[in-house]
Amino acid sequence: MNIDDEIVEKIANLSKLKFEGKSKDKIKDDMNKIVDFVGKLNEMDTDGVDPLIYMTEEVNVLREDLPHRETTQAEALKNAPKKDSDYFRIPKVLK
Repeated sequence: MNIDDEIVEKIANLSKLKFEGKSKDKIKDDMNKIVDFVGKLNEMDTDGVDPLIYMTEEVNVLREDLPHRETTQAEALKNAPKKDSDYFRIPKVLK
């Protein structure tokens, strides 16, 4: 596959970019290099190679998720600079 001006224009339009002059030629050359590099993968013999799903054979060891309360509401509000009965008072965020 060869990248030409038409493909560069289409990709530029889709990505909301604008290439002109030397920058257009540079991006076209870079895209051709990328396509050539990826094309090298077709030279590899992949017969009998299973697709890679995970990078390692490691399995996550997760702890059981059990609810528990360590801090009571009163303890949490005790050191609050401003509070209103059961809630923290904070400055208005939305204008």
